Amino acid sequence: MSLTDCPAGVPLEPLLPLFHRLNREHFDGSLAPDGLALVSLRWSDGRMRRSAGLYRFGRHGDGRELSEIVLSRPLLDPLPRQALLGTLCHEMIHAWTHRVLQVREVHGPHFRGRMAAINAAQADFAVSVRHHYPLPGEGAQAAARWLARCPRCGITAPYRRRVKGLACRACCQRHHGGLWHVSCLLDFVEATARQPRRTDPT
Repeated sequence: MSLTDCPAGVPLEPLLPLFHRLNREHFDGSLAPDGLALVSLRWSDGRMRRSAGLYRFGRHGDGRELSEIVLSRPLLDPLPRQALLGTLCHEMIHAWTHRVLQVREVHGPHFRGRMAAINAAQADFAVSVRHHYPLPGEGAQAAARWLARCPRCGITAPYRRRVKGLACRACCQRHHGGLWHVSCLLDFVEATARQPRRTDPT
């Protein structure tokens, strides 16, 4: 990956080391037999702005097998590292059901079973069926009047209005089996209140 793939010339985190770590910890090494990954990994360009990640398979134009995980640079780059880990692990489950189990399903019982096992085994990140990350868009942060923060995982997202009873989907999935729970209620604060006015001379 070249520096031009990333904003301000700052490289994004390499995906392959994270893939091998998650493969060892949660897939018994099955996605990289003999150390060779069964899938390729890359960050997207700026066009992938609604999906946090995807797993795709098929054939290249020259007939070579295609099996690839792609993560969204515009959506994930501004978010905490937990979002990257949860999204990568989500797509790795898709790759695992396809390449290892050789089962064709989207978010079926094999996917959900592995997702539940991973969430139960660690507390560093959450894997969920659907992401709830804010979508990137020019001026979106500036137009948002409110910032909603999850008290459990700390992820913050901009909103144009307060939404009563809104809870963090990932934390409800992780801690309460996907059911709404009051402990995951988002805290709303005015976006303008995020940065207090400075009174000291600079």
